[in-house]
Amino acid sequence: MAKLKRDPKSVELANKIIEDYQPESVEDMQDALKDIFGPMFEAMLKGEMSHHLGYESNDKGEKETENRRNGYGKKAIKTTSGKVDIKMPRDRDGSFNSELIPKRKKDVSAIESKVISMYARGMSQRDISSTIEDIYGFSVSHKMVSDITDQVLPELEEWQTRPLSNCYAFVFVDCMYTTIRNQYEAKKYAVYTILGYTIEGNKEILGLWLNETESKHKWMQIFDEIKARGVEDIFFISMDGVSGLEEGARAIFPDVIVQRCMVHLIRNSVKYIPSKDYKTFTKALKKVYGAPSLKACLSKCL
Repeated sequence: MAKLKRDPKSVELANKIIEDYQPESVEDMQDALKDIFGPMFEAMLKGEMSHHLGYESNDKGEKETENRRNGYGKKAIKTTSGKVDIKMPRDRDGSFNSELIPKRKKDVSAIESKVISMYARGMSQRDISSTIEDIYGFSVSHKMVSDITDQVLPELEEWQTRPLSNCYAFVFVDCMYTTIRNQYEAKKYAVYTILGYTIEGNKEILGLWLNETESKHKWMQIFDEIKARGVEDIFFISMDGVSGLEEGARAIFPDVIVQRCMVHLIRNSVKYIPSKDYKTFTKALKKVYGAPSLKACLSKCL
C-alpha cells in the first residue's frame, strides 16, 4: 500500500492544536476545533465588512459612504465538528452579504480545510490571496486580504498579554522548532511553550514565544514576563536540560521545585545504547522509572 502523503504544514498545525488543547477523546478534539472556528470566522467576517464599507471599525475620519455598521446578528453554522454559534456583522442599509457565509447558508463544513490552510501557509499575501480566491470563487485584492487577516491580529495580541493565575501547581516548559514564514522567507524558529496546571487542575497554555534559537536568556525574559502578568508562585516545573535553565527559573521563582522531564531523561539514557540492546535496556528502564517509590526503584537496580 502506498504511503499516505500529507501537507507538512497542515501536520504542524494539527500538532499545535493538539499541544495547546491536549484532547483526550474525539469529543475533546471537536470542542477544540469549535473554539478555533468560531473566532476565526468572526474575524474574517469583520474583515469582509470593513472591505464592504471601505473603512475600519475604529476609523474616526470622514467616510466615503453613508452606510454604517449596525451591530451583530446571531447565526448557527454547521461544521464537521458540530454546530458553532457566531456573530454576523450587519450594516444599516442591509447591503452587506458575506461571500464567506452568504445569507441563508448555514453549512460551512466544505470550506473549513481551506480556512485552516490559509493559516497553515504562513499568511503571505500571495498564498492567502490564492486560498481566499479558492474559497470565494473570485479574485480578491491584497487590500481585501489585509482587511480580513488584520482582524485576527488584535485577538492574538490580547491572548498573548492576558493576565494569568497567581499560582500554578505544575508547569511544563519546552521549546520546539518549526518552519514559519516571515515576509517572503520561510525559516526555522524556536517556539517557546509553557503549559500550566492551575490549583483547580485546569490545563492552560500560558503563552507562545518566538526566537531564532533556544537560550537561557530568552527563558529568563519569558519567566519575567509571566511574573509581570500575575504569576506569583509555581510549585513544580518540568524542563529539559538546557544549560542554565534551572538556575534561571529559580532566580524568578525561588521556591519552585524543578524536575527534569522524564522523556528527555529517557532519551539521554538510550542514546548511548547499541541498537541490538535497545529493547532489553528500555524494558529494564521502564521498571525503574515506573517504580512507585525510590526504595522500589533502587531494588530494581540491584
